[in-house]
Amino acid sequence: MTRGTTNINRLRRVDRWMAHDPAIHRALTDVAHPVVVDLGYGARPDTAVEMARRLRRVNPGLQMIGLEIDPDRVVDDVDGVRFALGGFEMAGLTPHLVRAFNVLRQYDESEVDAAWTQMRSALATGGLIVEGTCDEIGRRCCWIVLDADGPRSLTLCWAPEHSDRPSDLAERLPKALIHRNVDGERIHDLLVLADRCWDVAATHAAYGPRLRWRHALTLVRDRGVDVAIPRGRTVDNILTVPWSAVAPR
Repeated sequence: MTRGTTNINRLRRVDRWMAHDPAIHRALTDVAHPVVVDLGYGARPDTAVEMARRLRRVNPGLQMIGLEIDPDRVVDDVDGVRFALGGFEMAGLTPHLVRAFNVLRQYDESEVDAAWTQMRSALATGGLIVEGTCDEIGRRCCWIVLDADGPRSLTLCWAPEHSDRPSDLAERLPKALIHRNVDGERIHDLLVLADRCWDVAATHAAYGPRLRWRHALTLVRDRGVDVAIPRGRTVDNILTVPWSAVAPR
């Protein structure tokens, strides 16, 4: 059972990213009424209701269900969001999208694969899982996207006003990676490179931390890392790489 701590608007960054990510957009629009699950929503239903509101801009017909393993946290419907008792088995649902945030952080690293496998086995065709961790008020977030075959990508997302360097997010890495931030591991190499490119991009600091980070992203890509560079302006600083770039050795 998780601690259940949560805050209003804590997961706004991952919600914002999901609403604009092409793969998740497809998962939400390929069917008329996709099933969306917020797994482990905590002691209050706030973030599940916020998730539904943000993703309904993509598909107003989605069916949103919040799941908790603590029966005392299950509440009545709120704004069209249903709440039920359930865990990694998804309470018998076949979701098209699952958000599991700050859940596996309290498990051992050795338990991650089994939890992933159980969640993946419940997915609808083309379904996706967003599994990650964030700080207490959502300024720094990291998540892994998985499909039925396994992990696809890692994303780091942060408010540039509250972080000095990309490696500040190391303490919020998902459980599958947080203990791998050591010499010889790919995630460590990525954070070191991201910091180095951030430093080199200091020549763009006068234009603000977002434009500085965009230049740093191009430097990361120029050094051989397959990073995604967002189109247009973004509120957050975002670093997305394929899972192969960070998978534990």
